[in-house]
Amino acid sequence: MAEDNVQSFVLGDVEVLRIVEWQGPFAPAGQLVPDCAPEVWKEYEEQLAPAHWQPGADLAVAALQTWVVRSAGRTVLVDTGVGRDRERPGNPQFHRREGDLPGRLRRAGVDPAEVDLVVNTHIHADHVGWNTQAVDGAWVPTFPHARYLLPAADDHHFGPEGGYGGGVRVDDRLLYEDSVAPVHRAGQAEVWDGEYRIDEHLVLEAAPGHTPGSSVLHVESRGERAVFAGDLLHSPVQILHPECSSCFCLDPRQAAATRLRVLERAADERSLVVPAHFGGGGAVEVRKEHGRFTLHRWAA
Repeated sequence: MAEDNVQSFVLGDVEVLRIVEWQGPFAPAGQLVPDCAPEVWKEYEEQLAPAHWQPGADLAVAALQTWVVRSAGRTVLVDTGVGRDRERPGNPQFHRREGDLPGRLRRAGVDPAEVDLVVNTHIHADHVGWNTQAVDGAWVPTFPHARYLLPAADDHHFGPEGGYGGGVRVDDRLLYEDSVAPVHRAGQAEVWDGEYRIDEHLVLEAAPGHTPGSSVLHVESRGERAVFAGDLLHSPVQILHPECSSCFCLDPRQAAATRLRVLERAADERSLVVPAHFGGGGAVEVRKEHGRFTLHRWAA
């Protein structure tokens, strides 16, 4: 996708903007979704290539993006990407990245100062990075007037009480201290658990497995529906085979069970499924035919 090419669509009275920071080959397919055999990718090559998989190099294609949801007079951001100048030694693709989400938002007509809510679907480096920015050597909230909605289970697991993710990855301590803790100190964090209604159109729901506090955002307006699925899905191959979890899932079995539940509801309700990292069209309507999920129609 060309720089600053903003995709948008409308769901009843809710407007959605897609702000893409980066899109391209991300990782070997078998590494990203290790539970999915090579022959599965090959079987669905026509549906996956080239927007989601490069068969020759066997590389999964992904996107780093933020979704803007305008609902009930408020501007809501869903996830905030990697950020700028972050120390992420455990991930070369994110380490000291020079992104510019605020600039892209402004060019799309979204003033960071006018953002009302930031939804972090979970606390991973590529979902909380632009929660903050460096000002005079200190990390401060990028969106000064926004409330930041943080899943309680993730805030505990990745925060100091949980030993910064149990100390498994050094990046977890770094990302919490530069991207989450400053929001708490500024008094802009709101921790939630179970289910959280934002307004008459938007509801957050716990969807654990990828992380303990992973969540999805349901949208419903005038009979039209969508579910912002975060990292419940990294590739469309996981819709076709929902038993396959990504290499980033902390509890792959729970993630698979949650994925199945969310996809069942999406298929029943004809919801548009909007994952965090899908390349190509970015969002797809899911149907169920002969007991299997199908990719019915991509967002325009």
